[in-house]
Amino acid sequence: MSLLLRGGRVVTMDPSRRILEADILVEKGRIKSVGTLERRKVGTKQPVILDCKGLIVLPGLVQAHIHLCQTLFRGLAEDLTLEAWLAQRIWPLEAAHTEKSIYWSAMLGAAELLLGGTTAILDMESVRHTGAAFEALESIGIRATAGKCLMDDSSSPSALRESTDEALQGSADLCARWHGGAGGRLRYCFAPRFAPSCTGPLLRAVSDLAEKAGAVVHTHAAETPLELELVKRERGNDEIAYLDSVGISGPRAALAHCVWVDKESIARLARQATNVVHCPSSNLKLGSGIAPIPEMLAAGCRIGIGADGAPCNNRLDAFAEMRLAALVQKPRHGPDSLPAAHVLELATLGGARALGLEAEIGSIEDGKYADLVVLDLEDPHAQPEDADLVSRIVYSAQPADVRHVVVDGHVVVRDGALKTADIGEIRRGANTEARRLRRAVGI
Repeated sequence: MSLLLRGGRVVTMDPSRRILEADILVEKGRIKSVGTLERRKVGTKQPVILDCKGLIVLPGLVQAHIHLCQTLFRGLAEDLTLEAWLAQRIWPLEAAHTEKSIYWSAMLGAAELLLGGTTAILDMESVRHTGAAFEALESIGIRATAGKCLMDDSSSPSALRESTDEALQGSADLCARWHGGAGGRLRYCFAPRFAPSCTGPLLRAVSDLAEKAGAVVHTHAAETPLELELVKRERGNDEIAYLDSVGISGPRAALAHCVWVDKESIARLARQATNVVHCPSSNLKLGSGIAPIPEMLAAGCRIGIGADGAPCNNRLDAFAEMRLAALVQKPRHGPDSLPAAHVLELATLGGARALGLEAEIGSIEDGKYADLVVLDLEDPHAQPEDADLVSRIVYSAQPADVRHVVVDGHVVVRDGALKTADIGEIRRGANTEARRLRRAVGI
């Protein structure tokens, strides 16, 4: 199917950061051309047309740290530190998951993401039933890199702990089944939960498996001081240095959070070209802290952005994360720190780099996948219209402003309505499974 987005104001995020009034022609899932197209140049077979006159067209937003398996836990883990949040709520709930609950949790989260303008994610599932999440992702049409969570250390909760061989084999099997699926829209990542829950042999094997498969490694790092202390005591090294020593570093690695990193660790992350994923709402809600993003950017680190999971954020809203990422640094570094244009880069090109897809998504350029978001900024909260456009997007836009969403050349949201799944069915399935999970763990 050919698709023509006609007459929009296009924020390209190309190397020149052009903003232009243009048409976007999409063929076979990719952007064919950006510019003013005469009808005779479109081709003999007329494309499907999305009228974007008066609307804003962006690259699809990319969230590089998500837990879709936790969407059904929204509102069930409030006002807790990270360690209590995991032990008292998240791990028991994840252990109670079935294939059906994982499926509906992924459908609910992916629907929220698509309706809110997020077209691509890096997702860490739970230990079991990751195949059911991939089935949901295949059906609903989002671009996703997802992986089974790996936990083999003796300190991990017994209900989620696997043997090293079992964890690695299960992950390798999923990679063989799903990496490159749905015409390349779905990819697999190797997802050790975090250093304290994984043995050294598992982490080294993960690095090797990811390298052979051309896959991303997705984990958490330096989220709290207690985590750093545990790694130092058990592994004898700073956490970032330890992960580097077992091969979890470089452009194929995405480390979520990195709140508690010193100058030496920041320099190491920059030198390795390791991707850091900033999750400002989650870090604030759990009381973990504020990641030193301006310092990391100044050092040359690669930074993306993500909402994390519904129980430590309550929303999977890329616009909220962009706004907060910009605002939270200003009391520390001054009002000119992390300007809107830089934040928009984190949510597009930065996320694309974390997924290993910088050549394919993150900007509106000829040849890239047609992952696009169309915004209507006519409501009062985003007016007047002559204000700086990027500022309006980062500080004023909301998920409700999303008019159309295109992923891989397919219109998945049109006129604010999800086209790839029935929202009523998702709501019913998700609520049924959420009630079962609460009963199973006594909440």
